[in-house]
Amino acid sequence: MRITLVRHAEPQWTKDGVSIDNPPLTDRGFVQAEKLGSWVREKEFDEILVSPLVRTQQTAAPILDALNRPLIIEPWLEEIRNPIWHGTPEEKAFEAWRAEKQKNSADRWSGIDGGESVSNFVDRINVGASLFLEERGIVRKDVDLPVWETTEAFQENKEILLVAHAGTNSISICHMLGLAPTPWEWDRLIIGHASVSVVELFTLGDGVTFALSQLSNCEHLPIDLRTF
Repeated sequence: MRITLVRHAEPQWTKDGVSIDNPPLTDRGFVQAEKLGSWVREKEFDEILVSPLVRTQQTAAPILDALNRPLIIEPWLEEIRNPIWHGTPEEKAFEAWRAEKQKNSADRWSGIDGGESVSNFVDRINVGASLFLEERGIVRKDVDLPVWETTEAFQENKEILLVAHAGTNSISICHMLGLAPTPWEWDRLIIGHASVSVVELFTLGDGVTFALSQLSNCEHLPIDLRTF
């Protein structure tokens, strides 16, 4: 089984000096998304699942059009829920993120005031990823190492595409690799807009485990379209 994780294209977080919640893509973001549509024409996927937010759905649209597939929303892929900043001056959000990055490491679990805590977000994605894998026949063994076992539902050659976010993709990757979470997953794995990461299974003597074969691959994007 191989799981491909695409991050959404560049979003328009602000317009005319004010913040936008659940933003659409920028003009450049739409071009990035079209490049993903061209990239995917050479691929085959058994499942394509998309986060419920606008920026991921707009990113997924050219992919789904290229493969003539329907939009299927996967709710657990939603990014961390920010405070409600819509219509407020952009400086308010910028200052909140600056203050967040200056916190002591352990204090960052609480997240930004008024938003979802990082600890709850990490738990939400870990639970979602576990259920997602279990439904496809992959269950974590009760051992210290990141070893998984397969059930009758497992399909060895299955190809799955997830269109989501830097946070959800990072935590999902770390979950599959068995890495302990941190409250700065966005900074631990640098994942560009409209980039492609790939996690795949390999077999052990007592089960299976995951390997990261690509991280933030942007080869389908011209250099002037690569953003973070």
